[in-house]
Amino acid sequence: MKPVGKPGKTGSLMAVEVALARLLEMADAAKIREHERLPLAQVQGRVLAADLISTLDLPPWPNSAMDGYALRLADWTGEPLVVSQKIFAGQAPEPLKPGTCARIFTGAPVPAGADCVEMQENAEVQADERVRFIETMRPGQNIRPQGQEATVGELILPVGTRLGSIEQGLAASLGCAELDVVRKVRVAVLSTGDELIEPGQALGPGQIYNSNRVLLCSWLQRLGCEVIDAGILPDDLATTRARLGKLKDVDLILSTGGVSVGEADFLGIALREEGELTLWKLAIKPGKPLTFGHFRGVPVIGLPGNPASTLVTFALLARPYLLRRQGVKEVEPLKFQVPAGFIWPKAGNRREYLRGRLENGRAIIYRNQSSGVLRSAAWADGLVEVLEDRTLIEGDWVSFIPLNEVLS
Repeated sequence: MKPVGKPGKTGSLMAVEVALARLLEMADAAKIREHERLPLAQVQGRVLAADLISTLDLPPWPNSAMDGYALRLADWTGEPLVVSQKIFAGQAPEPLKPGTCARIFTGAPVPAGADCVEMQENAEVQADERVRFIETMRPGQNIRPQGQEATVGELILPVGTRLGSIEQGLAASLGCAELDVVRKVRVAVLSTGDELIEPGQALGPGQIYNSNRVLLCSWLQRLGCEVIDAGILPDDLATTRARLGKLKDVDLILSTGGVSVGEADFLGIALREEGELTLWKLAIKPGKPLTFGHFRGVPVIGLPGNPASTLVTFALLARPYLLRRQGVKEVEPLKFQVPAGFIWPKAGNRREYLRGRLENGRAIIYRNQSSGVLRSAAWADGLVEVLEDRTLIEGDWVSFIPLNEVLS
């Protein structure tokens, strides 16, 4: 396998790895400490606020892994055995009578005295209803031992675990009806620019529909955040200051647009004048003008306004930041190598994330990689990473990040 290459020179721009490390460091320093106790059915997508410790052995007693017959091997001499009892799941069996076997079903407790379960396919019921076993057996065969999955006092899920369907099922198997979870991150979402209007309104001259608001609000809800829709900021510095100043009871202000160096980029101006600017101008494409700072003490992430830039920077930088604020440790998405099914003849000085998909085991890319083309992401099923100062020919190895890794 060919190496995917090393990060190249970025000049005055901040490397993606450096920006992410700094964002996570700041997220660690501002973790959400409050938590709440919720019914198990309501914790989907939330983050565990306390270690989940087992209060029982799982399974609580040895049980059968098969439909078959339970017996004590020392009692079996090759002759058929009498069936002394029948045991269904949910029943408490009697101790096994010496020299007999027990009819048993999957999940049923193994009776005391039995040390083996033989599957019914390897048993023959005789005319007198005794059972003849036709295969060699061994102690412990087809028996799930007590505590095979968990024992009393064992750590099952550590604090900071993001809870999904599997984790909910695991907690239920331990008898948990409620779990302590980190309270939701409160995120105010706003867009900037006189050119934006909401879907459903008539387009005027020079206007476009605001797709970023719907994209981000939906995405944040899937991440388990509490979303405050702060609307669209007009291109006016005084209004920008006033509207930002009202967003005091939030954990993060998330904006799109207005953070570069243009004369109408009033959000960036407000951050510089009444807050602090920690990150600005990254070596990433699309998404170079991503900004992180604070406005009167409230963290602000300013995403670029172009839709594809919004998507890429939220997926790779804002999403990990939000997860770490909730205490999640592993926040970076899965990335794996695949051969390129395209050529990339011109090396760039920024890390590029191309909207692409896998076909026949190779990564191919959308024909138009403009940062304004959101359709490229709807067509794609992942992001293809091209490192700085890198050219590609077909068959070279590239890193691929599935979109389903970052969309929830």
